Amino acid sequence: MKRYILTGAPGAGKTTILRRLRADGFDVVEEAATAVIAHEQAGGDAEPWTRQGFVRKVVDLQRLRQVTSVTEGVTRQVYDRSPVCTHALSTYLGRPAPAALLAEIDRVTRDRIYEPQVFFVRNLGFCEPTAARRISFEESLVFERVHEESYRRFGYDLVEVPAGDLADRVALIADTIARLTDDVSDRGA
Repeated sequence: MKRYILTGAPGAGKTTILRRLRADGFDVVEEAATAVIAHEQAGGDAEPWTRQGFVRKVVDLQRLRQVTSVTEGVTRQVYDRSPVCTHALSTYLGRPAPAALLAEIDRVTRDRIYEPQVFFVRNLGFCEPTAARRISFEESLVFERVHEESYRRFGYDLVEVPAGDLADRVALIADTIARLTDDVSDRGA
């Protein structure tokens, strides 16, 4: 199973890109942090990311999705974020990374759960707030930099997905995945 990560700043267009990839036949695994936020907000917590156990809940859901998202016949998946993004979130929030998060990053790195090439979606020049995303554009730029630093720290290679037309962004990702898959097939032949 080849698992590719799609990441970037809040509001960079990841969700739109992932919807198009899914419509084009890619197997996509949804972002855990957004799901945790929505669940907690539905329970009455307006800002769950301010709670001590938030990062642990995200880590647990990420691992559950990674372990249970294997579908028969699917050889490639695209993940909306990863535990490395959760590390960036901890850093951005000014909190030390919990032991469970560091253990999960160690596991996914050691076991090569995700491909080393990470699609880094660049910001679009603005950031629209949502119920789960209460961040200014300026703050999103800081968060973007923290994400970059986290991925580089853990040894991932960033594939730049520049701001631009949706079709171009999706094509860049699809073509790169096809090329990387072909490269692996050619080496194995």
